Amino acid sequence: MLEPRGKNRLPLGDGTWHQVSPKYVLVQIITNVFFLVVLAGVALFLGLVLEQAWVWIPAAALAVLQLFGLIVARRQARAIGYQLRDDDLVFRRGILWQRMVAVPYGRMQLVDITHGPLDRGFGIAQLKLVTAAATTGIAIPGLTQDAAEHLRDTLIDVAETRRTGL
Repeated sequence: MLEPRGKNRLPLGDGTWHQVSPKYVLVQIITNVFFLVVLAGVALFLGLVLEQAWVWIPAAALAVLQLFGLIVARRQARAIGYQLRDDDLVFRRGILWQRMVAVPYGRMQLVDITHGPLDRGFGIAQLKLVTAAATTGIAIPGLTQDAAEHLRDTLIDVAETRRTGL
């Protein structure tokens, strides 16, 4: 993963960027295809059985958005990454609208691992970090279950040693 190129960029040093599991892309594709199938079923029922002609325009718009999501899923997953630095965790995501957040270890209040049924089936999880400031909370999707648990344990250990007084 390349570092940002702006003159006001966050200096990242020589740390290693960790990226999400390739299984995350597959889960995203399955989710988008499932939504397309449900959308097609609802649109066909409303359009053909109930003779509601208006349904074709919103159904087509939603279908185009989902197809675009299918096309960019792989590139979107490559844009997600995190880096453990000495004092904080840096998280980045986004292709057009890029977001980069540095979360200080001492400000973390909660580290949570979540996974839905499809995520469990593919062995991936989402790690959420919550801080006192609502804008710096992050969610790292698509981690393998082992990587999520290891990262959670590491973050809790480091945060305990760097806890700041409130």
